[in-house]
Amino acid sequence: MTLGDHIGLFGPLDYAAIGLWIAGWLGMGFMIDSAPTGRASVSVLMQQYRRMWMVELVTRSPRIFDASILSTLRQGTTFFASASMISIGGGLALLGNTERLLGLARDLTLDTAPAVVWEMKLIIILLFVANAFLKFVWSHRLFGYSAVIMAAVPNDATDPRAPEIAAQAANLLNTASRSFNRGMRSLYFALAGLAWLLGAVPLLVSTLATLAILWRREFSSNSRRALLTPHKNLSA
Repeated sequence: MTLGDHIGLFGPLDYAAIGLWIAGWLGMGFMIDSAPTGRASVSVLMQQYRRMWMVELVTRSPRIFDASILSTLRQGTTFFASASMISIGGGLALLGNTERLLGLARDLTLDTAPAVVWEMKLIIILLFVANAFLKFVWSHRLFGYSAVIMAAVPNDATDPRAPEIAAQAANLLNTASRSFNRGMRSLYFALAGLAWLLGAVPLLVSTLATLAILWRREFSSNSRRALLTPHKNLSA
C-alpha cells in the first residue's frame, strides 16, 4: 500500500481528533510557558521561586539542604525517563507482533480495520512518548549542569561573583524544569492518545479532558493560589 492508501484508511473525524490532539498539545504548552504576568501559570510562578532559592543559596552554609533538593529533582527525571523508555520498548514489541496487535484491537473494539491502522496509531502515540523521553534526559543533564554551577558559587557571601554565578544556576534550573514540564505534558497527551485505539470520538473526549486538567492545574488550582499568597498560608 502507498502512503495515500494508508491515509485513506482514516476518516474525517479521525483527522479532526488528531488535529485537536496535536494543536492542544502545542497550544497548551505555549500558554503555560508564555503566560502573561497577570495570569502566570504554576510553571512560570515556580521560576521566580527557583531564583529566590539561588539567592538564599549564596548565604546558606552548609549547603547540604540544597544538594538534597537537587538530588530529588534528578531522581524524578531519572524515574520518568526510565518509565518512558520502558513504554517505548513495550510499544515497539507490540508493533513487531502483528497478531498480538490485532488481538488487542479485537479486545478493544469491534472495528475490523487492518493492522496498519493500529500500527500507525501506536507509532504516533510512541512519538509523544519518545519526545517525553528526550525531554527528561535533557532535563536530567541540565540539573547536573546546575549542580556544578551551584558548587561554583563562592562560600563567601560578600564575594561579588556569588550573586552572578547563583543567577546562572537559577537560569539553568529553570531551563531544566521547563524541559521536565514539557516531557510531562507529552506523557499526558500520549495517555490521551491511547483513547484513539477505541476510536476518534474517545480521542476527542480524552484530549478535551487532558486540556481541562492541565488548565486547572496550571491556572486555577489550590497549588497556584498557594504560590501567589504564601504569607496567608503561613499564618493559617
